[in-house]
Amino acid sequence: MTTGKPMTPLNAKELLDVLIRAGLIAALTLFCYQIFQPFLGVMLWAVILAVTLNPLNSRMANAIGISPGKSALLLVLLILLCLMVPLSFLGESLAVSVQGALQSANEWNLSLPPPTEAVQGWPLIGKPLFQIWSHASSDLTWAMQQVVPHLKGFSTMLLLKLAGVGTGILIFVLALIIAGLFIAHGDSSARKGIAISKRIFNPERGEEMATLCAATIRAVAQGVVGIAFIQMLLVGIGLVVMGVPGAGLLALLVLLLGIMQLPVLLITAPVVIYVISQQGVSTPTVIFSIWTIAAGLSDNVLKPLLLGRGVSVPMPVILIGALGGMISYGFIGLFIGPVVLAIGYELFNTWVGQAPELPDAVGPAADPVDD
Repeated sequence: MTTGKPMTPLNAKELLDVLIRAGLIAALTLFCYQIFQPFLGVMLWAVILAVTLNPLNSRMANAIGISPGKSALLLVLLILLCLMVPLSFLGESLAVSVQGALQSANEWNLSLPPPTEAVQGWPLIGKPLFQIWSHASSDLTWAMQQVVPHLKGFSTMLLLKLAGVGTGILIFVLALIIAGLFIAHGDSSARKGIAISKRIFNPERGEEMATLCAATIRAVAQGVVGIAFIQMLLVGIGLVVMGVPGAGLLALLVLLLGIMQLPVLLITAPVVIYVISQQGVSTPTVIFSIWTIAAGLSDNVLKPLLLGRGVSVPMPVILIGALGGMISYGFIGLFIGPVVLAIGYELFNTWVGQAPELPDAVGPAADPVDD
């Protein structure tokens, strides 16, 4: 039985040096992460926005005839303008609504319009809804006593959500500015991303994986956020034309539901019921109802067309990654989930394809050779 050579003092010293260096590198990595962690979300959003907007910036630069840096500055300013104008209108509308509610509360002239007779004809819920609605419109104090106990927890949650929305808007603006810097140096940023990908994977597949990540982010932006934006526009047009109160806020809720992959019918169905109850059944209300319901269901047609386009992995993988990522990590998981799942899918397929081939089946034994 042979035994290995005993470790020399020189080998032990080298091993100790390796362990010390590894420990120092681990400590440095941990400290770097703790320092960078408050800005991690902003930088992730900046990378996502840069990857999504870089093709648009290239087309703008070629169409206008300016440098990519100037085009990136113009693009960021346009996006900020498109973001601030609706937010200012929304803030003004909310302020007017709150002021009117406070004034009505001080004067105690709050009122609830009574239901129309057509409400009684609704199937299943018509008669009980008509009675409750009539009672509430004639005695608002009774309605407030029934509703207020249930609104305490909801109001607290709503205030927390509104605070989170404000913080999210600030993070988005900061990430957009940083993304503009990435886009202005698009070529060098792309080369750096490919170099990092080659170090993480291997020189042969590094560029392929970087391209897959970029294509997946753009596919999610088109297939999830883009479809939700289209739904918001379609539904918002119908709300404005019919003069529905709070049309802008309802359209914003449609956008949020579309991004969260929840059915837009949660908004459109009550709106249709409200319009028909107030204006009755007529040609305009029927057209509005068909338009609104169809706009809410348009994602079933648009999603197979846009989601996963230009990506080498199947569309269900992207959709599952988007849903699972959002459930696990919030809105940013909507982009991180498909990227991680797409990379895992490609690596798994590569690993399966490298399986050794089974040897051919052994044939029947040869006949013995006669002496």
